[in-house]
Amino acid sequence: MGRIVAVSNQKGGVGKTTTAINLAASLALAEQRVLLVDIDPQGNLTSGVGQKGKAGPGGTIYDALTAVEPVVDPRPFFIPTGVDQLTLIPSDRNLTGAEIELVGLSHREERLRTLLTPVRDEFDYIFVDCPPSLGLLTLNALVAADAALIPLHCEYFALEGLADLVGTIRRIRAALNPALDIEGVLLTMFDERTNLGQQVASDVRQFFKEKVFRTVIPRNVRLGEAPSHGLPVMLYDVKSRGAEAYLALARELLERSAA
Repeated sequence: MGRIVAVSNQKGGVGKTTTAINLAASLALAEQRVLLVDIDPQGNLTSGVGQKGKAGPGGTIYDALTAVEPVVDPRPFFIPTGVDQLTLIPSDRNLTGAEIELVGLSHREERLRTLLTPVRDEFDYIFVDCPPSLGLLTLNALVAADAALIPLHCEYFALEGLADLVGTIRRIRAALNPALDIEGVLLTMFDERTNLGQQVASDVRQFFKEKVFRTVIPRNVRLGEAPSHGLPVMLYDVKSRGAEAYLALARELLERSAA
């Protein structure tokens, strides 16, 4: 059974989409079968793998989530990416209205789980890129997921938002998804030259202990440039610090899975 991981943090600009794209691509390059699901109305993940404006025969994730009856076969929504073993369910701007449209639908919190469950054994990993909010779309991701991967920008305000997310995960565990775990906390945009970066990293490691990944994602220009070319960073510049960091993160994730 493939592991479903929601890449989530309600704070924007922490590296969620960058992490989803580059961790998924790193795992695909390591011969893992990976599905990326873009449930952010901004669609940055879709454009970041070079598929902006594209849709499967069934449409985009918007069409899958807002159908009158829950959709039980995600395959018509699959599109290939430029990376072998890496498949995408794309997003588009219509998803902006999905939060409102979902309110009146049956099983509104479980739509994504219903969609993804039939293909879990076709993939080793399914990554869901969440919007920067704790609305119905993120709720769908956390109800569908086995675990949440939380990217965390190494700055003071990052710690404040983290408490809200952990509280939400606890509530979802209690009411909708008892198996939901924290896959790990990933320190992003880390600058070892600043005292603040080191202090935040230290505080997070104290609080989350072994849940914090050893791998840290540094500030890196190439990580910012790669999405504008529609490429994961390891296909854009494999020698960059950003590419090396995400390849190391993929190795660490595989080690954890094997343990």
